Amino acid sequence: MRLMKDKILKQFGDKVKKLRKAKGWSQEELAKKSGLHRTYIGSIERSERNVSLINIVRIAKALSASIDKLIAKKP
Repeated sequence: MRLMKDKILKQFGDKVKKLRKAKGWSQEELAKKSGLHRTYIGSIERSERNVSLINIVRIAKALSASIDKLIAKKP
């Protein structure tokens, strides 16, 4: 179970980072647009956070991405 959790968190963090960078945004800019703290965004991208559904929605809206796109296994 732990290995699956780690893999899911890594996939999500990598996707957030990829979409953020594609927009040319810093972690601080994404944090501002999503109403979250910069260190929280950083911890998501480093796979250190199990993000709540509410915060997934906030990040998706800030990135103009669907939740499906954020949690999809494929890039």
